Amino acid sequence: MRVVLLRRSKQLVLVLLSVFGLWLGVIVMNGKLPSHHVSLVFNQKTDATDSFPANAGTEKYLPEKSITTLETEQTQRKKLAKEVCTLSQKKPNLDSVIKDRVLLDHIIVDEEHRLLYCYVPKVACTNWKRLLMVLMGKANTTNPLAIVADDSHRLNVFRRLDNYTGEEIRYRLDHFMKFMFIRHPFERLVSAFRNKFGQNSSSADYFRSRYGRQIIKQYRTNASEESLSRGHDVTFREFVQYIIDPRTVARANFNEHWRPMVDLCLPCTIQYNVIGKYESLMDDAWLVLEKANLNQKVSFPRSDRPSSTNSLVEEYTKHLTREELLHLYHIYEMDFRLFDYHSPGFD
Repeated sequence: MRVVLLRRSKQLVLVLLSVFGLWLGVIVMNGKLPSHHVSLVFNQKTDATDSFPANAGTEKYLPEKSITTLETEQTQRKKLAKEVCTLSQKKPNLDSVIKDRVLLDHIIVDEEHRLLYCYVPKVACTNWKRLLMVLMGKANTTNPLAIVADDSHRLNVFRRLDNYTGEEIRYRLDHFMKFMFIRHPFERLVSAFRNKFGQNSSSADYFRSRYGRQIIKQYRTNASEESLSRGHDVTFREFVQYIIDPRTVARANFNEHWRPMVDLCLPCTIQYNVIGKYESLMDDAWLVLEKANLNQKVSFPRSDRPSSTNSLVEEYTKHLTREELLHLYHIYEMDFRLFDYHSPGFD
């Protein structure tokens, strides 16, 4: 009797396994089983030579414009920049720049991919640095957005062009692909102000202590003790008064977050292959990677939160007097003219 029961139990188990197998097969065939479960079975083997997945942690982006159109836009931008530079007195020659190498400290060098990237704070530079970290093997991830923003800004992450000899600098300027990204000067300024004086972060704490207290002391009448000690409530107008004050420029260079773009990247001295714009960020980033034959390795990361700074510029600048606005424009005049941004109207 015991033998019969054991035999029947085994038969029942086999029947149940068969039924379960048929049920699972039907689900897979109908696409009801989540695809990542299937991939555990079929995609365990990966090619070790593939350093980066095709999308590098982001969705692939394809511009609606043709590459011919994008190249034409670049030709027009570079032509305008060259014309403005020709008429300008502010165009240091390469010899003087190499002699004063600190002028090249914003140009990141990627030796393997033969890239020179001049980063401009508040113009998507965090995501560009993240992407370069992935390309250069400086991160334990293939997804740029998985890299902590602060890690991409650490001092010794990248080698800069000012670390090379004069001969090495000339070679890289002649043979590497050079690119920079730009933004409307006032939009960039508002973005810097909001980020460095209005947010709750360790970076903002530093800027409020380093600059905020000084600005309030200098430009606010009857400032409270709290404001003087914390520098936490600087207004945009006070910030502008600090920037346009001749004494500010005389003392030292502007902080990189509000230094003119032409001073950071020297486009009148260095002939960039791509001058990307923040307004066409994804298209121009795609073009950079396409020209560098890197689009199959990485994609420029798309932000889930589009910037609203453009709509806020008028709200912030409306509190400035006409004279303050005019002075501010003159500080960034070369950025306006060189990169074809409309200057504010002065009636």
